[in-house]
Amino acid sequence: MTVIRIYFSDYFEVSPADLKAYGAYNISLINDLPLFIDPFLLFGSDKKEYQELHESMLKYMDFLKTKSSNRLLSRSEIMAWYQFPEVKQNWLGYSRKGNAGSGLGPMFGEKMSKSINTLFEDLGSEKVTQSSHIEKVCLFSVGVGRDNVSDFTTNLIKSWLLAYTEGFAKKYIDKKYLKEFTVEKAYFNYTLERWMPQEYLLPVYNEDFVILTPRDILTKDENWINNNDLHGDFMGICRSIPNEQLRAEITNYFQKCLPIHSDNKPNTQKEIHWAQQRTIDKYPEIINWYIKQKEENKVGASTHAMSNVESCEQLFNEDVLSFVTLLHDNTEFYGLKSSGSYDESMRRVKYLKQAIETNDVYRIFYEDGKPIRKEQTLQLIFRLVWYGTSYDVNREVNNGRGPADYIVSMGALDKTIVEFKLASNPKLKQNLEHQVEIYKEANKTNQSITVILYFTEFELKKLTKILNDLNLANCPDIVLIDAGEKESASNVKN
Repeated sequence: MTVIRIYFSDYFEVSPADLKAYGAYNISLINDLPLFIDPFLLFGSDKKEYQELHESMLKYMDFLKTKSSNRLLSRSEIMAWYQFPEVKQNWLGYSRKGNAGSGLGPMFGEKMSKSINTLFEDLGSEKVTQSSHIEKVCLFSVGVGRDNVSDFTTNLIKSWLLAYTEGFAKKYIDKKYLKEFTVEKAYFNYTLERWMPQEYLLPVYNEDFVILTPRDILTKDENWINNNDLHGDFMGICRSIPNEQLRAEITNYFQKCLPIHSDNKPNTQKEIHWAQQRTIDKYPEIINWYIKQKEENKVGASTHAMSNVESCEQLFNEDVLSFVTLLHDNTEFYGLKSSGSYDESMRRVKYLKQAIETNDVYRIFYEDGKPIRKEQTLQLIFRLVWYGTSYDVNREVNNGRGPADYIVSMGALDKTIVEFKLASNPKLKQNLEHQVEIYKEANKTNQSITVILYFTEFELKKLTKILNDLNLANCPDIVLIDAGEKESASNVKN
């Protein structure tokens, strides 16, 4: 009988309730979940250990700033102090293949080292804000993004996360699932000015260790301090600046940056955003006043993040598990014995279609009562569900043509591409016309299946027209699944 193993609790035979009581998120060991650590939640927490973690991050930033104050850093110094491998062992983030990511490379180090003195000019002597925040780097035009900040944060508190995981492991996990690991770049030695390794007793999976992360420092989509909020409330932030003269200068400069159209057309959002960024670069004080507003709403940050985590948990843990259990108990989905990758893939797709259309499983594709709108979410759901097969089911990202959703294979000569799409995708027609053929060429296969999820009659009508236009209406390799709301449900029958 197939054992259902998707989550940390499944692989290490621990209770999800014990994980939750410990404060940890029950991660998937099939694929990264779309969560990441928000450093503001460390700053805004009432927990002393979290506040100390935030201070330790700023201490390291101060070290970097001091080193860059009077000279450009050498390549070896950038490598030693700024470059980190992705902490894939926490199984969090937006990886398109399992838990493999890119980490922090030399480009990040060069950008940060050159701009750190400007970005953190008032580090330790803040006059407007209560503290400094490493998220500031995302608010300037320096080419450092949210993912970089998330990876940087995780690396800077890695020793604490490792100790946190070790503490749970020693208390709750059988020793047969544990192993001593020497973890590189675990903590920073300020005397030696280098990152040091350290040994930990940790859960082992596929010959690598696993890291747990507390639920209350996680969020989804955006950090509490983020570029979208800064630009979305730009004028409101500027009006909050108490210095009347400075407010007037900022407003005047912003207006000058806006292009004037001869036909009196209003400025586009792109033009407004560009003018805002020019103004921020000219008057970086704006960022401090924006951060001050964010600091004054610590409760809002925590509430917002927890809502995100609970939503993610509902969708990718509870709902997915219900879907998997239904497939396991009522179909042959996890017990298929087929003659090839195409046969296996198509039979699984048909089981999915039956379960979604004839059971309440359709509910898994709704977030906050609304149909999902990100294909990434759809693809992740199926990645978590689609396991337990003798075939290799994975994403291939290095084939030179971009990633396919899945490559189902048994050796190099038997491959089938499986693509999961939303009918609401505005580029669906373009994708259907070109994408699969490109993937076929790149992955040396002539076998493919495209699965399209729709929610309304309008979407179905639009989808039907696209398929007719492309002469694909009767294509056996295209499977349509109705995920619209149902009045009632019936049991799955084989």
